[in-house]
Amino acid sequence: MNIALLLEMAAEAAPDRIGLVCDGKRWSYVQLLAAARGAVELIEASGASHVALLDESSEAAVIALFGAGLAGVPYCPLNYRLADADLAGLLDRIAPALIVGDVARVEKLSQGKGHKTFARADFVAGAIGAAVPEGREYDEGVGIAVQLFTSGTTAAPKAAILRHSNLLSYILGTVEFAGADEADAALVCVPPYHIAGISALMSSIYAQRRIVMLPAFAPESWLKLAEAEGVTNAFVVPTMLARIIDTLDKGHSANIASLRAISYGGGKMPLEIIQRALELFPSTGFTNAYGLTETSSTVALLGPGEHRDAHGSDDPKARARLASVGIPLPTVEIEIRDEDGNCCATGEAGEIYVRGDQVSGEYKEKSALTADGWFPTRDAGYLDEEGYLFLSGRADDVIVRGGENMSPGEIEDVLLTHPDIADAAAVAIPSVEWGEAVGIAVVVRDGQPQPPEAELKELIRARLRSSRVPDKVLFVSELPYNEMGKLLRREVKVLLAN
Repeated sequence: MNIALLLEMAAEAAPDRIGLVCDGKRWSYVQLLAAARGAVELIEASGASHVALLDESSEAAVIALFGAGLAGVPYCPLNYRLADADLAGLLDRIAPALIVGDVARVEKLSQGKGHKTFARADFVAGAIGAAVPEGREYDEGVGIAVQLFTSGTTAAPKAAILRHSNLLSYILGTVEFAGADEADAALVCVPPYHIAGISALMSSIYAQRRIVMLPAFAPESWLKLAEAEGVTNAFVVPTMLARIIDTLDKGHSANIASLRAISYGGGKMPLEIIQRALELFPSTGFTNAYGLTETSSTVALLGPGEHRDAHGSDDPKARARLASVGIPLPTVEIEIRDEDGNCCATGEAGEIYVRGDQVSGEYKEKSALTADGWFPTRDAGYLDEEGYLFLSGRADDVIVRGGENMSPGEIEDVLLTHPDIADAAAVAIPSVEWGEAVGIAVVVRDGQPQPPEAELKELIRARLRSSRVPDKVLFVSELPYNEMGKLLRREVKVLLAN
C-alpha cells in the first residue's frame, strides 16, 4: 500500500472537509488530493530521483509528501538551517532531485547536478494546474516513501530510509480512521524535515483532524493561532513548551480552552516544565511520545491519565514515572541489552532495542537491524517493574570513569533539584588519571545568585557518590539545543574544553 492511501481515504469519506489551514488559506481533502496527483506530473516530467523540500512548513510539504508517494519517488525534506557546506553535501547525494523552496540557495550550492527547482508558490500552482490523464495509475507503494538525513554528530549524516509499509504500520496501528470530529484541529509547528512533522501530517489526515500549520514557531504566534482556530490538539518539543509557559507566566493572555491534548517529544522534558504545564493547563491531557526517525515516530507513550496520576501521587515510585516515556506501544517490542547483547534485568540500564513492523532501522548505506529484526537505538535507558521506560541519554554519551559507566542523566537530574539551577548538562571530559571524568555546565535561574561550585559538588556527592562529582564546573547563560529540543552535548564538550 502507498502512504497516499491515507489522503485518498480522507478525500473519499469527507471530500469537502477542511484538512489544512496555512497562512490563512484553507484546503479541503479533495483539493489536497488533486494537488498531490498534479504534483506527480511535475515529478515525472523532471526525471527526479528524489523530491526534496528546502523550506518551512506549508501546504507544499503536504502536496510534496503525497505527490512523491504516488510517483514512487522518495520524499526527502532537508534542514534549511544547515550551513552551506553541509547542505551542499546533501544536495549532491540526492541529485537529480525536484526541489521545492529556496531556489537561489540550491542553484548557488549545487549547480550542474541536474536538480529541478521550484519556488513554493510555483510548485503549488503547478500541481494545481497540472493536467492529470484520465485513468492515471500510481505507484503501489512497495518501495521507499521517505528519506531523512540524520543530524550527524561526528560523521557525515546517514540517510535513514522509511518504506511505505513502515509508515503505514505505525499510522494504521495507532490512529483510528475518521476518529476526529469536524471541529477538531491539530496545531503543527515542528519542522517539516523531522519525523514528528511527517507523522503529524499523516496521522491527522487519517483521523480527519484539521491541520493548522504554523511555519515558524514563536510562543505568541502559537497562542494566537491556537485561539483563532480553536485548536484541540498540538505537538511541541520541550523548548517550545517551556517558551509557551514562560510567555503565559509573564502575563500574556489567550483563550485556549479548546486545547484538549498536548503531545511532546523530541528531547528530554525538564520535570519542572511538565509539572508547571500540568498546573497551567488543568483540563488538558498531556502525552509524552518517545520515538526515532528509524522507528517511523512513536514507540512508547506516557498518556494523559498517567501524567495526572504521577503528578498527584504521594508514592515516590509512582511520582517518578512522570519522568518516564511511558509504556511501549502494543505494536512494538522493546528490550534493554547490555554491552554483550544480553537482556538486562528490571531496573538495570543498558541500550534500548526495538522491533516491529513500523521499525525500519534501515539506512541508504546499510541496514542496522540485527539478524532477528531488532534495531539498536543507541539510546540508553531501563524498564521498571511495571514496564515503564526511562531514558538516560544516548549510549554514546555514557561517561566512562576508570572503567565505571555513568549516565549523564542521573547527574543532571540531581543538579536540577537545586533551587537556583535552571538547566544542566553533564559530559565526559579528558582525564589523565581516569581516562574520562565528569564536567558539568549549568545555567542559573534569572535573578538568583550563582551557587558555589563546592555546593554543587556536595549535592552530587550526597545524592549519588563521589565518582560522579565533577572535575570541572562551568556556568553558562544557556545550553546549546537544536530546534527539536535535543541537547547538543558535543557543543557542551567544546565549552568545557576552553
